[in-house]
Amino acid sequence: MHQPSRWLAALVLVVLSLGLTSAAQADTLADVKQRGVLRCGVNGELPGLSYKDAKGVWSGLDVDFCRAVAAAVLGHKDKVELVPISTANRFDVLNEGEIDLLSRNTTWNLSRDLDLEIVFVATLYYDGQGFMVGRETNTLSALELGKKPICALADTTGPDDVRAYFRLHSKDLDLKEFPDIKAATKAYLDGTCYALTADHSQLHAVRAALGSESAHRILPEVISKEPLAPAVRRDDARWFDVVRWTLFTLINAEEAGIDSKNVDQVRARAQSADLRVLLDVDGASGKLLGLDHGWSYRIIDQVGNYAEVFERNLGEGSALKMKRGLNALWLNGGILYAPPAR
Repeated sequence: MHQPSRWLAALVLVVLSLGLTSAAQADTLADVKQRGVLRCGVNGELPGLSYKDAKGVWSGLDVDFCRAVAAAVLGHKDKVELVPISTANRFDVLNEGEIDLLSRNTTWNLSRDLDLEIVFVATLYYDGQGFMVGRETNTLSALELGKKPICALADTTGPDDVRAYFRLHSKDLDLKEFPDIKAATKAYLDGTCYALTADHSQLHAVRAALGSESAHRILPEVISKEPLAPAVRRDDARWFDVVRWTLFTLINAEEAGIDSKNVDQVRARAQSADLRVLLDVDGASGKLLGLDHGWSYRIIDQVGNYAEVFERNLGEGSALKMKRGLNALWLNGGILYAPPAR
């Protein structure tokens, strides 16, 4: 064999090897099934979204979404390892394969969607940035915060949103950035800052954790769009579909009036094609996704529908007592909407 031929052959082998390696790494569904555990990246310090209490018990909307994916893929909601990760390294942890799914109060925006080699599956929670102040201040509007020190979270969309809002209203801004919500809250409480800014869900969580709701006022202004969405690695279409349709199942189940209490009865009597597809009665959608028969039934049976998940973590059944707002179904005045299961 001539020297150029040898180099060409070697090059072809390298390219094929890289291709096979990439393909193997991209099959997250197969990896999760083989491991028997879903590794899900969460916050861990944010009541309502993802929180681990002193007894080691996990709760939150993001946590329950991880459990829903585990129920669909592995048969049981508890086959999940919840991995607390910081704001600063969340995308690196996902891209490096240390987790299978990022479900950590993360805003879906253009730069993250295009630059980070990740893809957002769909919006789990429609949030927006706001401000909290002490009630003793008698401050009733964010427009009264000019020149007053405001605590914000670094490595989030928050600081840029505040700067844009203050520029728009020609207000002087004194912004102080902190690495996490704990540090920002501490600075707010010790008087370093006059106000605390974060997503509304975070502000409600902080206020509930302080145990003194009457002492803090969340101002009415919502200054940004913060669609919080789970994310997976790019170029893994089957895993993307599994995670996306897990979320859509939660939403469609609520719209269909199916919850964890009646799902067995509905499944046993399901006649319409739409209900049979939604609950995977015939196993067709499970086959398309590479999941065991009844994957969507398991989600509803073990975790509930979207309303159940929302109410126990953020709504009236929780310490936060938040209203559904934009996160109500489109039928009920919100914007929560999923493609139909048919």
